[in-house]
Amino acid sequence: MAARTLLFAGGGSGGHISPGLAIAERLVELDPTVRCVFACSERAIDAAMLSEAGVAYERMPASVFSARPLPLLRFLGNYRRTKRTAGELIERENVNDVISLGGFVSAPVVAAAKASGATVTLVNLDDPPGKANRWIARRCDRVLSAIELRGVGGFAHQRVGMPIRRNSVASCDQATCRERLGLDPAKRTLLVTGASQGAGSINRFVPDFAAGQPGAFAQWQVYHLAGRSSADEVRRAYGEATVSAVVESFQNCMGLAWGAADLALSRAGASSVAEAWANAVPTIFMPYPYHTDLHQRRNAEPMAAIGGAIIETDRIDAARNVADVGPILAAMMEDVARRDAMRAALRTHEPADGAKEIAQIVLGPERS
Repeated sequence: MAARTLLFAGGGSGGHISPGLAIAERLVELDPTVRCVFACSERAIDAAMLSEAGVAYERMPASVFSARPLPLLRFLGNYRRTKRTAGELIERENVNDVISLGGFVSAPVVAAAKASGATVTLVNLDDPPGKANRWIARRCDRVLSAIELRGVGGFAHQRVGMPIRRNSVASCDQATCRERLGLDPAKRTLLVTGASQGAGSINRFVPDFAAGQPGAFAQWQVYHLAGRSSADEVRRAYGEATVSAVVESFQNCMGLAWGAADLALSRAGASSVAEAWANAVPTIFMPYPYHTDLHQRRNAEPMAAIGGAIIETDRIDAARNVADVGPILAAMMEDVARRDAMRAALRTHEPADGAKEIAQIVLGPERS
């Protein structure tokens, strides 16, 4: 049977790239003749993640939509350039199937795919779907939603599980994960993560709280993923607070980070929620506070509903977060029984392999 090239459209954050890589992994596992190529954004995070994974990619000059005059002109020009570039890529690679991961890169790539006659599958990762996904859904052949949609009836043809990369699930015991991250293998560990780009308010909150409550951290160490622009500053803050911490800008192998953790404090992007759940890590989620639709809160609600997570409002101001979220974090660090119960609840409701499910749908019964 002839080799098949699939094009993934999406990027701009790890929340788009990571699910795509998860699906690509399962596609190749099911059919080793498949070749996967990514049409991604020009942001550094895309190239870093795709290069580390050893996946072919081409950067697209797409930009985020804006109604303001100058940014709108830039968006329209970049849309046309991206559609043209994607069309050339589709023709050169003989692409017959496109998997859209949503976001600003996807729309012009999908337009090029439809013009070429390629089959397009949208994998929706947000509730509610964003503007780009609503536009794509009306133009693609198949809509799969990796998250339950409330109040958007008929949007998706099928509900699937959230795609998670193999290296986002711990493959060794807790002590070994800690050792590989440069942590004390015998010490309780708090994972703090703002996902691929870090979270400024969380970066300020946790070190400030640790400085004011050194006793709460006496038996703990912190593994903090702060983002590329903030790691040095956060590392200094923990040093001044005399708290044992390993601070990194980014972690490609998130399975080690989740596997090391007794407790996590995290943003609530769909991938972060899915990874915490798959690794059965009790988690305090602080959803991104600037989304008008608060979709990150929705992402975390199913995990909280089964007793595996707590959702707290990010007050943005560090002092307010210390006052409001700090006592909850301290209580969770102290309460071994509650953490154990949360972990047990997550293990009882283990999620399905969404990446494999999507790969099987895309390949069809004759190849999967």
